[in-house]
Amino acid sequence: MSKKALLIIDVQNDFCPGGALAVNDGDKIIKIINRISSKFDRVIATQDWHPKDHISFAKVHGKKIGEIIKINGLEQNLWPDHCVKNTRGSELHKNLELTNIDLILKKGTNKDMDSYSAFFENDKKTSTGLEYYLKGLGITDVYLTGLATDYCVFYSALDAINCGFKTYLILDATRGVNIPENNLAYTLQIMEERGVKKITSNEI
Repeated sequence: MSKKALLIIDVQNDFCPGGALAVNDGDKIIKIINRISSKFDRVIATQDWHPKDHISFAKVHGKKIGEIIKINGLEQNLWPDHCVKNTRGSELHKNLELTNIDLILKKGTNKDMDSYSAFFENDKKTSTGLEYYLKGLGITDVYLTGLATDYCVFYSALDAINCGFKTYLILDATRGVNIPENNLAYTLQIMEERGVKKITSNEI
């Protein structure tokens, strides 16, 4: 029998309107997430939780926001300072109901390594432990919501597939940044090609 987990990716103030790295209409998905969260065996929310000198911050390198540089052989997108731990920007949005959330997973805590995925840091080797947490609970199916579709949701979805979970993207419960242009369409296509099923919240 299948067991389902809901992943709520980075629904934090800095990714919502008014935040440092705001996703258009990022807060519009919260009502949908709240409505469906009771329908799952486990609910996990992730939080970017960056030190103030995090490797992804453009100002740390004296570069412009949006530049891509190579660090230790890995491509690194440079962003404005965001989700600095223990700041208002790093907090989960006040409208996100926490009642059904079983685990809050903090990621991106290492100043020298970015971490888009809920499962692995960007070196693709350093595990967050989420895979084993879910498998230990007998979870077979993973459903993804949150921000942003074409970054942290995207990499979490691909890693969920690679870890052997049947993986679903709840389209109306995610929003993308679409940086660079057409990135949202590109990442949606890649997810579909890798076996991620696209559904809406009404199908749950």
